[in-house]
Amino acid sequence: MPAAARAAGVAAAVCLALTLGFAQAAPAGAETAFSETTATIKTAFSPDRLGAQAAFAFTVHFSGGEFGAPSPVRRAVLHLPPGLRMHIPSLRDCTRAHLQARGARGCPARSQIGSGHALADVHAGSELEPEEATVWAFLGPLQNGNPTIEILGQGYTPLDERVVVTGAVLPDRAPYGEELVMSIPPIPTIPLEPDASVVNFSLTIGGMRFKAHNPNTVVVPSHCPAGGFPFAADLTYADGTTGVATTTVPCP
Repeated sequence: MPAAARAAGVAAAVCLALTLGFAQAAPAGAETAFSETTATIKTAFSPDRLGAQAAFAFTVHFSGGEFGAPSPVRRAVLHLPPGLRMHIPSLRDCTRAHLQARGARGCPARSQIGSGHALADVHAGSELEPEEATVWAFLGPLQNGNPTIEILGQGYTPLDERVVVTGAVLPDRAPYGEELVMSIPPIPTIPLEPDASVVNFSLTIGGMRFKAHNPNTVVVPSHCPAGGFPFAADLTYADGTTGVATTTVPCP
């Protein structure tokens, strides 16, 4: 499959990447039993029709972890169903450097493939402050011959924090079609406090419309395997544990 097509095919999973990067343990000194971090994901196509140009909604929720806060993910491998791709009428890309320097405005409008939001808890001493972040997903340039996805997260209150995560797109084994491989950096908050802990995250891929009314959309596979479209994430956490999150979109 051509590199550009593989980059588009993985777009349905970019939403999870940023979420994984934000999860972090609670401050030391609290006295609560350890609980393994878990993640659950939900997915849906709209319209839900084989072969349709659609929007793809993705929601993830983290729970558990020491002191009731998720442990940060250090590596994530996201698995996508075969045949899932994007329709991009005017293929453009955006670099990590542009996103870090200028935010979402630093990228060509037609490179954007998704948007959403996240809700996190930020530790301030013994208190937890809610942090809302806006999320964008963009097509990135080739990296070692492989397509990439650039994921930008921007928080404003109480933190003014900008984070960019890059994922490489690679072929996967059945029952999946492709995988998105990411190393997730720590995301600091304020000095002497733990990193932010995201508890809910959602992003919609596709449906990005421009002046010419040619949308960047997800194309639902024309064939649905028995049992539905499979999605999965292999996660490695900072506390040394690992986990797997799975979900299935039922056949239309």
